Amino acid sequence: MATFKGKKVTLNNPRRIAKGETSYGKKKSVVYVSDGDKVKRVTFGDPNMKIKKAQKSNRKSFRARHNCDTPGPKTKARYWSCRAW
Repeated sequence: MATFKGKKVTLNNPRRIAKGETSYGKKKSVVYVSDGDKVKRVTFGDPNMKIKKAQKSNRKSFRARHNCDTPGPKTKARYWSCRAW
């Protein structure tokens, strides 16, 4: 457990954002990650689109478009989006 703005959060555990939660902006998912000694909130995903990773062509296209072979650090949205796909 870690603390982000005074509340306890679980690190590296992505979750969906409920429709009523407005403090996260217009994104689909949120995850809290450790950035050195700080805790960072990363939001990612389009709330109006469904993830259709079961279709091989969609999955292959998404992963190529977002360069998921090298997703980068955990503190970036691309890492978590690629992990969801």
